[in-house]
Amino acid sequence: MASHRKPRPTGTRVAGIRTPTLATAALTSVALLSQTASATPSDEDKPSLEEVEKKVDDLYRQAGSATEKYNAAKEKTAKQRKRVNNLLNDVAQRTQKLNEAREELGSFASAQYRTGAVLPQTATFLLADSPQDYFDQNQLMSRLTSRQKDAVDDYVTQQSETMKKRREATESLETLTDSQNDLKTAKATVQKKLATARELLSELTAEEKARLAAIEKKKQEEAARKAAELAKQQAEERERQQREREQADRQESGSGGSGGTSSGTGTTKPSAPDASYGTKAEKALAFARAQIGKPYVWGATGPGSYDCSGLTQAAWKAAGVTLPRTTYDQVDAGTTVPVSQAQPGDLVFFYDDLSHVGLYIGNGMMIHAPKPGAYVREESIYYDGEGSIHSVVRPA
Repeated sequence: MASHRKPRPTGTRVAGIRTPTLATAALTSVALLSQTASATPSDEDKPSLEEVEKKVDDLYRQAGSATEKYNAAKEKTAKQRKRVNNLLNDVAQRTQKLNEAREELGSFASAQYRTGAVLPQTATFLLADSPQDYFDQNQLMSRLTSRQKDAVDDYVTQQSETMKKRREATESLETLTDSQNDLKTAKATVQKKLATARELLSELTAEEKARLAAIEKKKQEEAARKAAELAKQQAEERERQQREREQADRQESGSGGSGGTSSGTGTTKPSAPDASYGTKAEKALAFARAQIGKPYVWGATGPGSYDCSGLTQAAWKAAGVTLPRTTYDQVDAGTTVPVSQAQPGDLVFFYDDLSHVGLYIGNGMMIHAPKPGAYVREESIYYDGEGSIHSVVRPA
C-alpha cells in the first residue's frame, strides 16, 4: 500500500530553522566580511616611524647627490655657453674678412675682364667658392700677378679657417644642448626627491612628529658625545706633541746644541702646523660663521642662501683660495688627512657618493648647510653617524 506521507521538500526547513541554502548564504557573507576586513588597511601595513625617518633621510641624501650633479651640469653649461659665444664671434669676424677678400678678388676679376686681359673664365675662377681647386692649372696661374696671387691665397686661407670655426661652433652648440639636458634632468631629480620627502613628512600625525623629533634629539646627543670624544683625543694628541717638542728642546740645550740628538721616544718630531694655512682657515671660518642662519637652497652659492659645496667654496674664496664648485671636485683640491688630525678649516666629506661637505671648526664640530628646509649651522661631524664620514681634506 502506497504511503500517503508527503515527500520532504529539499532545501527548506520549518519554524525558522536554518536551511542548507540559508546556511550557505550565511557562510558566504561571513567570508565576504572577512575579505573586506582583511582588505582594510591596518596599522601593521603602515611603515614604522623609524622606516619613515630612514626613507626621508635617504631621499634628502639622494637629493644632495642630484644637487651636486646639477651644480656640475650648470658649471659645464656656463663654460660651454661662453665657448660657443666666443666661437660665434670668431666666425663672424672671419666671415667679414672672407667677404673682404672676396671683394678684393672680385675687383681684380672685374678690372681684368673689362680690359680683356684675361678670359671671362678667369673671373669665374677668381669668384669661385673653391679657387684652390684651380691652382694646379698652370695656364691660369701664370696669368696672376703677385698681388693677385696673395689675394687668392688670403681668400683661400680665410675660407678654410672660417669653415673650421663654423664646424667647431656647431659641435659646441651640440655639446651645449647636451649639458642643458643634463641640467634639466638633474633639476627634475632634485625636485622629485624633495617632493617625495615632503609628502612623507606631511602624512605624519602630531604624535609621530613629536616622536620623530625625540629620535632626532637622541641622534644629536650621540653625535655631540662622539664630537666630545674626538675633541678630547685631539687635545691629548696636541699635549703629547707639545711634551715631545719640549723634551727635544731640553735635550738639545743639555747637549750644547751638537750631535743632532733624538728625543729617545723612537718617534719623529712632529712638524708644526703651517702658519699660513691657519691664517687662511681663520678667514674662511669667519666667513662661514657670518652665514649661520641663512637657508639651504640647492644650487645656491650665496650671498642669501647656500647649498653645502656653495658654502665651502664661498668660505675659502673669502680666504683667497679658489675651490671647484662641486663636492666631487673639491675632494681632490687638497691633501687628505685622518679625521683624528683634522684642523679648523679642513673640508669634511660625507657618504660614498660625496654628496655632502662641511667646514671643520675644531672639537669635532663643523659649519655646514645641511639640507632643504634647514639653515646653515654648527653641528657635530658625526651628525649622521661615524660611518657617514668619507674623508677630510686640507684645501690650502
